[in-house]
Amino acid sequence: MPPVFRFAPSPNGHLHLGHAYSALLNHDLARQTGGRLLLRIEDIDATRCRPEFEAAVYEDLAWLGIGWETPVRRQSEHFAAYGAAIDRLTAQGLVYPSFESRADIARLVADREAGGAWPRDPDGAPLYPGTAKSLAQTERERLIGQGAPFALRLDMAAACAHAGLLRWREQDDGPAGETGDMVARPEAWGDVILARKETPTSYHLSVVIDDALQGVTDVVRGADLFWSTSVHRLLQELLGLPVPTYRHHRLIRDTAGQKLSKSTQATALRALRADGASPADVRRLVSL
Repeated sequence: MPPVFRFAPSPNGHLHLGHAYSALLNHDLARQTGGRLLLRIEDIDATRCRPEFEAAVYEDLAWLGIGWETPVRRQSEHFAAYGAAIDRLTAQGLVYPSFESRADIARLVADREAGGAWPRDPDGAPLYPGTAKSLAQTERERLIGQGAPFALRLDMAAACAHAGLLRWREQDDGPAGETGDMVARPEAWGDVILARKETPTSYHLSVVIDDALQGVTDVVRGADLFWSTSVHRLLQELLGLPVPTYRHHRLIRDTAGQKLSKSTQATALRALRADGASPADVRRLVSL
């Protein structure tokens, strides 16, 4: 079977040079290996994702000369699949609701840091400091029945005990020069959120479900997601999903050495095109 690659942007802004590099790299690898290239629209954030940005994704990729298979998978159309996965994890006793607001969590972290350092995840965010895991089931049901906002979290300790030692195959140099067989460290992320009351899935959950359902064999994405692979491997193991090969490519940075963001208009593909850049110019800018 030919390898299957995917490019999966979120339509919450215009694509920039970093997106162009990832999309072109996936496109080139698919062509070199006789593989397939899929496009997935990761639009679970209804407050930030907009139709005009999704339309711009198609326009920018077509301008770059990138083709993809249709139909395009849009995550907002598949909440039922993500909900079914949460149900499976809940049945294993691995999911619990937490009811603290973001402000509540910030105060809890501040209280704990007053007594010393509080652990943080690989992205630098503090681990969940609450005690919702110890709430009685009757109290959880009471709060949910009252309409209290909540997040569904993975009981990381229980999940790791259930899954055991996990690895993945890394085909490129990770942030610290890693390559080959990687040992997953999902515990470094604490009790990650799998869904919220208002958003019935999370990036971590939806991406592993989508990769499995779409038959993705090769995940080629930015090095900023290298450490997230530990959580993805854990979810794959818990849900009995196939494991792709991973390749975490270098990031395209601005002149100050910072990772590009969608608010950096100078590197937006639409701005470059308006200034007269060609697709070949973009390839040169990202060293392809």
